[in-house]
Amino acid sequence: MKALYIASTGMAAQERNVETISNNIANMRTTGYKRQRTEFQDLLYQQLRRAGTQTSDAGTTAPVGIEIGSGVKTAATTRIMSQGTPTETDKDLDMSVDGEGFFAVSLPDGTTGYTRDGSFDRDQNGQLVNVNGYAVQPGITIPDNANGIQISADGIVQAYIGNSSTPTGRMVPWSEACATTRRTWS
Repeated sequence: MKALYIASTGMAAQERNVETISNNIANMRTTGYKRQRTEFQDLLYQQLRRAGTQTSDAGTTAPVGIEIGSGVKTAATTRIMSQGTPTETDKDLDMSVDGEGFFAVSLPDGTTGYTRDGSFDRDQNGQLVNVNGYAVQPGITIPDNANGIQISADGIVQAYIGNSSTPTGRMVPWSEACATTRRTWS
Protein backbone atom coordinates (compact mmCIF):
# COMPACT_ATOMS: atom_id res chain seq x y z
CA MET A 1 0.00 0.00 0.00
CA LYS A 2 2.85 2.36 0.78
CA ALA A 3 4.17 2.07 -2.78
CA LEU A 4 0.79 3.19 -4.18
CA TYR A 5 0.75 6.21 -1.85
CA ILE A 6 4.27 7.21 -2.92
CA ALA A 7 3.30 6.86 -6.59
CA SER A 8 0.13 8.91 -6.04
CA THR A 9 2.13 11.81 -4.53
CA GLY A 10 4.30 11.84 -7.65
CA MET A 11 1.25 11.84 -9.92
CA ALA A 12 -0.38 14.67 -7.96
CA ALA A 13 2.82 16.73 -8.14
CA GLN A 14 3.11 16.17 -11.90
CA GLU A 15 -0.55 17.07 -12.33
CA ARG A 16 0.16 20.42 -10.65
CA ASN A 17 3.20 20.87 -12.91
CA VAL A 18 1.11 20.21 -16.05
CA GLU A 19 -1.55 22.65 -14.80
CA THR A 20 1.10 25.34 -14.35
CA ILE A 21 2.53 24.71 -17.83
CA SER A 22 -0.99 24.78 -19.31
CA ASN A 23 -1.68 28.10 -17.60
CA ASN A 24 1.58 29.50 -19.00
CA ILE A 25 0.64 28.42 -22.53
CA ALA A 26 -2.91 29.78 -22.21
CA ASN A 27 -1.59 33.19 -21.10
CA MET A 28 1.46 33.54 -23.33
CA ARG A 29 -0.22 36.37 -25.29
CA THR A 30 -1.77 38.04 -22.22
CA THR A 31 -0.32 41.51 -21.80
CA GLY A 32 1.77 41.75 -18.63
CA TYR A 33 1.48 38.04 -17.74
CA LYS A 34 4.40 36.55 -15.82
CA ARG A 35 4.95 32.85 -16.34
CA GLN A 36 5.10 30.48 -13.39
CA ARG A 37 7.23 27.53 -12.37
CA THR A 38 6.24 24.70 -10.02
CA GLU A 39 8.84 23.66 -7.46
CA PHE A 40 8.82 20.35 -5.63
CA GLN A 41 10.03 19.05 -2.28
CA ASP A 42 10.83 15.53 -1.09
CA LEU A 43 8.75 14.11 1.69
CA LEU A 44 10.49 12.35 4.61
CA TYR A 45 12.86 9.45 4.01
CA GLN A 46 12.83 6.21 5.95
CA GLN A 47 16.29 4.79 6.60
CA LEU A 48 16.30 1.02 6.26
CA ARG A 49 20.07 0.70 6.59
CA ARG A 50 22.59 3.37 7.50
CA ALA A 51 25.86 3.83 5.66
CA GLY A 52 28.68 2.14 7.60
CA THR A 53 26.42 -0.46 9.17
CA GLN A 54 28.10 -3.80 9.85
CA THR A 55 26.82 -6.38 7.35
CA SER A 56 28.53 -9.58 8.58
CA ASP A 57 30.25 -11.14 11.55
CA ALA A 58 33.55 -10.69 9.69
CA GLY A 59 33.25 -6.90 10.17
CA THR A 60 32.32 -5.85 6.65
CA THR A 61 30.33 -2.63 6.42
CA ALA A 62 27.86 -1.24 3.91
CA PRO A 63 29.44 1.65 1.98
CA VAL A 64 26.03 3.22 1.34
CA GLY A 65 22.76 3.06 3.18
CA ILE A 66 19.23 2.30 2.04
CA GLU A 67 16.72 5.11 2.21
CA ILE A 68 13.19 4.94 0.87
CA GLY A 69 11.37 8.19 0.24
CA SER A 70 7.79 8.85 1.24
CA GLY A 71 6.95 10.71 -1.97
CA VAL A 72 6.95 14.29 -3.20
CA LYS A 73 4.82 17.38 -2.73
CA THR A 74 4.42 20.72 -4.45
CA ALA A 75 6.48 23.20 -2.44
CA ALA A 76 5.69 26.41 -4.33
CA THR A 77 4.54 27.96 -7.56
CA THR A 78 6.77 30.96 -8.23
CA ARG A 79 6.40 33.74 -10.79
CA ILE A 80 9.27 34.33 -13.18
CA MET A 81 9.67 38.11 -13.17
CA SER A 82 11.88 38.42 -16.26
CA GLN A 83 11.28 41.16 -18.82
CA GLY A 84 9.06 40.17 -21.74
CA THR A 85 9.37 41.47 -25.27
CA PRO A 86 7.52 44.79 -25.72
CA THR A 87 5.04 44.77 -28.58
CA GLU A 88 4.34 47.96 -30.51
CA THR A 89 0.65 48.89 -30.67
CA ASP A 90 -1.22 51.55 -32.61
CA LYS A 91 -2.71 53.13 -29.49
CA ASP A 92 -1.21 56.42 -28.32
CA LEU A 93 -1.72 55.69 -24.62
CA ASP A 94 -0.28 52.15 -24.49
CA MET A 95 2.94 51.93 -22.49
CA SER A 96 5.39 49.31 -21.32
CA VAL A 97 7.54 49.05 -18.23
CA ASP A 98 11.25 48.79 -19.01
CA GLY A 99 12.85 46.53 -16.41
CA GLU A 100 11.42 45.95 -12.98
CA GLY A 101 8.33 47.73 -11.71
CA PHE A 102 4.59 48.01 -12.10
CA PHE A 103 1.89 50.51 -12.97
CA ALA A 104 -0.14 51.48 -9.90
CA VAL A 105 -3.94 51.61 -10.27
CA SER A 106 -6.69 52.56 -7.86
CA LEU A 107 -9.00 49.59 -7.20
CA PRO A 108 -12.76 50.04 -6.57
CA ASP A 109 -12.34 49.45 -2.81
CA GLY A 110 -9.82 52.32 -2.61
CA THR A 111 -6.70 50.17 -2.31
CA THR A 112 -3.80 50.32 -4.73
CA GLY A 113 -3.24 47.46 -7.17
CA TYR A 114 -0.24 46.84 -9.39
CA THR A 115 -0.07 45.64 -12.99
CA ARG A 116 2.40 45.36 -15.83
CA ASP A 117 -0.40 45.65 -18.40
CA GLY A 118 0.16 49.02 -20.04
CA SER A 119 -3.03 49.09 -22.15
CA PHE A 120 -4.49 52.47 -21.20
CA ASP A 121 -7.31 54.73 -22.39
CA ARG A 122 -8.98 57.95 -21.28
CA ASP A 123 -12.28 57.78 -19.45
CA GLN A 124 -15.14 60.28 -19.92
CA ASN A 125 -13.31 62.77 -17.64
CA GLY A 126 -10.00 62.50 -19.49
CA GLN A 127 -8.38 60.48 -16.71
CA LEU A 128 -5.94 57.73 -17.70
CA VAL A 129 -7.44 54.30 -16.88
CA ASN A 130 -6.60 50.66 -17.58
CA VAL A 131 -8.84 48.26 -19.53
CA ASN A 132 -10.91 47.59 -16.38
CA GLY A 133 -11.54 51.31 -15.85
CA TYR A 134 -9.22 51.59 -12.83
CA ALA A 135 -7.53 54.99 -12.60
CA VAL A 136 -3.77 55.05 -12.97
CA GLN A 137 -1.98 56.38 -9.88
CA PRO A 138 -0.98 59.08 -9.39
CA GLY A 139 -4.00 60.39 -11.27
CA ILE A 140 -3.23 61.61 -14.77
CA THR A 141 -5.82 63.71 -16.58
CA ILE A 142 -5.22 64.47 -20.24
CA PRO A 143 -6.90 67.71 -21.39
CA ASP A 144 -9.56 67.46 -24.12
CA ASN A 145 -7.59 69.73 -26.44
CA ALA A 146 -4.41 67.61 -26.22
CA ASN A 147 -3.35 66.24 -29.59
CA GLY A 148 -0.72 63.90 -28.11
CA ILE A 149 1.34 63.09 -25.05
CA GLN A 150 4.99 62.46 -24.38
CA ILE A 151 6.39 60.30 -21.61
CA SER A 152 10.06 60.85 -20.81
CA ALA A 153 12.51 58.13 -19.77
CA ASP A 154 12.17 59.24 -16.13
CA GLY A 155 8.36 59.07 -16.20
CA ILE A 156 7.40 62.72 -16.74
CA VAL A 157 4.12 62.97 -18.68
CA GLN A 158 3.60 66.06 -20.86
CA ALA A 159 0.84 66.97 -23.32
CA TYR A 160 0.86 68.67 -26.71
CA ILE A 161 -1.97 71.22 -26.51
CA GLY A 162 -3.77 72.51 -29.60
CA ASN A 163 -1.42 73.07 -32.54
CA SER A 164 1.71 73.38 -30.37
CA SER A 165 4.76 71.41 -31.53
CA THR A 166 6.31 71.41 -28.06
CA PRO A 167 4.84 69.78 -24.98
CA THR A 168 3.29 72.14 -22.48
CA GLY A 169 3.46 71.80 -18.77
CA ARG A 170 4.62 69.01 -16.60
CA MET A 171 1.48 67.05 -15.99
CA VAL A 172 2.74 64.53 -13.43
CA PRO A 173 5.99 62.91 -12.29
CA TRP A 174 4.86 59.35 -12.85
CA SER A 175 8.19 57.75 -11.95
CA GLU A 176 7.09 57.34 -8.32
CA ALA A 177 4.28 54.99 -9.33
CA CYS A 178 5.93 52.88 -12.00
CA ALA A 179 9.26 51.91 -13.44
CA THR A 180 10.86 53.98 -16.15
CA THR A 181 9.16 53.95 -19.51
CA ARG A 182 11.18 54.13 -22.72
CA ARG A 183 8.52 54.87 -25.32
CA THR A 184 7.30 58.24 -26.51
CA TRP A 185 4.07 58.92 -28.36
CA SER A 186 3.05 62.11 -30.07
